[in-house]
Amino acid sequence: MAEVRTSTSPGSFEVTEPFEVTEPSEVTEPSEVTEPSGERDRWDVFQWDAREDCEVRQILDRIADKWSLLVISLLEERTMRFNELRRAIDGISQRMLTVTLRNLERDGLVCRTVYAEVPPRVEYCLSPLGRTLLGTIQSLVRWTEEHQEEIVRARAEFDDAAG
Repeated sequence: MAEVRTSTSPGSFEVTEPFEVTEPSEVTEPSEVTEPSGERDRWDVFQWDAREDCEVRQILDRIADKWSLLVISLLEERTMRFNELRRAIDGISQRMLTVTLRNLERDGLVCRTVYAEVPPRVEYCLSPLGRTLLGTIQSLVRWTEEHQEEIVRARAEFDDAAG
């Protein structure tokens, strides 16, 4: 069965020629996708659904939120105290920073050290597990910097077309 589909969203292409639509019986089921080694494909996005018990989705939600990315990036270079982090992150409330740090600590990405002093001193640093995220975050930031003009242009075209 051939279909013609078009998209008028800026930044997308328009399909004007018919193309074949694969019948559901011909589609490879996620459980059938395997690596050459015989292992199941580890990039199976069907597992990233919104089920409450889906750990992959929960972890991605945690590390991909804007506050967590900023905290992890700031802790890359050095150990910081709470108020240092708060001053460095424009727009974050005390409560949101507290929640973010607590969740990152719970996930094993940030270490919290409390010193028995008066007043108490609390410092945060990246854990060894948290450090494993740095390359991924740096790649994401680099991609954003490289493509920001294209994205701004696409947004403007979309907004102009939407009227």
